[in-house]
Amino acid sequence: MQALTSNQNVLKWINQIVSLTNPSEVMWIDGSDEQLNKLRNEGCSTGELKQLNKEKYPGCYYHKSHSNDVARMEDRTFICSREKENAGPNNNWMSPDDAYELGREIFKNSMIGRTMYVIPYSMGPIGSPFSKVGFEITDSIYVVLSMNIMTRIGQKALDVLGDSNDFVRGVHSKCTLDLNNRYIFHFPEDNTIWSCNSAYGGNVLLGKKCFALRIASYQGWKEGWMAEHMLILGIENPKKEVKYVAAAFPSACGKTNLAMLIPPEIYRKKGYKVWTVGDDIAWLRIKEDGTLWAINPEAGFFGVAPGTSKKSNYNAMMSTMKDTIFTNVVYNLDDDTIWWEKFDDNPPENGLDWKGNPWNGKKSQEKGAHPNSRFTAPARNCPSISSEWESPNGVPISAFIFGGRRAKTAPLVYQSRNWQHGVFVGSILASETTAAATGKVGVVRRDPMAMLPFCGYNMGDYFAHWLNMGKKINNAPKIFHVNWFRTNEDGEFLWPGFGENFRILEWILRRCDKEVDAEVSPIGYLPKVQDIKLEGLNISHKQLENLLTIDCESWLEDVAGIEEFYKKFGSKIPEELSKELNTLKNNLNNYLSSIVA
Repeated sequence: MQALTSNQNVLKWINQIVSLTNPSEVMWIDGSDEQLNKLRNEGCSTGELKQLNKEKYPGCYYHKSHSNDVARMEDRTFICSREKENAGPNNNWMSPDDAYELGREIFKNSMIGRTMYVIPYSMGPIGSPFSKVGFEITDSIYVVLSMNIMTRIGQKALDVLGDSNDFVRGVHSKCTLDLNNRYIFHFPEDNTIWSCNSAYGGNVLLGKKCFALRIASYQGWKEGWMAEHMLILGIENPKKEVKYVAAAFPSACGKTNLAMLIPPEIYRKKGYKVWTVGDDIAWLRIKEDGTLWAINPEAGFFGVAPGTSKKSNYNAMMSTMKDTIFTNVVYNLDDDTIWWEKFDDNPPENGLDWKGNPWNGKKSQEKGAHPNSRFTAPARNCPSISSEWESPNGVPISAFIFGGRRAKTAPLVYQSRNWQHGVFVGSILASETTAAATGKVGVVRRDPMAMLPFCGYNMGDYFAHWLNMGKKINNAPKIFHVNWFRTNEDGEFLWPGFGENFRILEWILRRCDKEVDAEVSPIGYLPKVQDIKLEGLNISHKQLENLLTIDCESWLEDVAGIEEFYKKFGSKIPEELSKELNTLKNNLNNYLSSIVA
């Protein structure tokens, strides 16, 4: 097939990969419905895909990956910078020379007898000043169709690129799916990603975490912008005014639920609405007037299926009802539909589990869907999708929110004193495992800005980049921390969460607009109890006070953990953050002394 571009930088690189992998055919993906439909039909004919019930799930397909290939491989994911220090202790490192040599050995002749698909794509709206162009070379129809959902593919991306050499070079091959030779190499200094011996989305949809976070975070560091593991949310008040926040949460902390939140009925009746701009990744740039704006670089949702239901996340479920690919879920043989745990209370009796084995959901003791089974759904399907989600200008950010799962330490919400303190709050972000039956606190896992697995360079430099960005922003977004997961002595949650979290978002925006005061505490600014609206909620002011208390002993224990975490980065930890840590320690000790006195 004839190339769709005359860009010599692109053609030279593609010819190199063709010589290395030796495919039987090269197909350029132009993004047309005609071409994509042919690939869907071919995928179904080979068994790579199954078309679902056309009436119940129009345009939807079922896909199953190999049983040893069902999740991101953190231990096989490498940052291949020329200097090991540039990768930092937050990443696995391999020298570029060694990684390229190993990758060439694995990729050599890997596409014999296969078609090579060349996918040009744009991360971000076509032509936006925020956006970047990438290519993914792959031998997987599943990857082509998934990238069509997750990004903007085809000729339109090539038209924007023109003759430029500023594009990310992604190469993927299923190879033999050999677990022992499965690698995801990132070469941030070369704008290159190589992924081999996997067919699972998280390892092979190279526009997502690989480009949009690991490579883009490095690009942002060098070019003066930010790539963050953040949802973007718009909150509309009864006056039709919309304010936007960006929020970062480690896994299992309610990120997707917040991105697609539905306000409580009492707020909906007053005219409040929530708009989803993005559920996972934000690219942020400072505009000419010094304000900070963000886009969602993705075009779809790559969500975890189990636990998602119309009750837990109605908007996410509605997003999957057409043009979606479901991976490693239960297949219902009776009506060609899908199911997963907590989908509803009516599992199929005549189904196939995620491994393809016969499965009766009424009798089986084994789970039918893999715990990390996925849906890949177009963002345009989401009922709460913002009218601005594809705006080339992005949306202005009023606040950053960091959130962790803490049983005792963090209050329901607090605000940082300033940008520098806010960066410190993000840098110490953590979640913990809890034994709910006894209320015992488990292991605290640090995940700064929820970026620990996704930062493409040394996190000490990443913290410094955050601090430097703050110096360039006029009227910088306020920075907050939330914790929906505080528990009582019996391990029961004190806050109802889900849609009720809107009440905290409202307080956050009122703080941004200077409509309410706050209490000064050792850790930052706390809400005054009367300023969190509890109307229609079965929580007393005394219970809310408990949710907002500061347990200094727990915080001082946390300080010791922060000190240990910071030590990993040595001299790379910015002096400003070390000062903030000392301030926190002194504030807590002084507060304790005042109580004793």
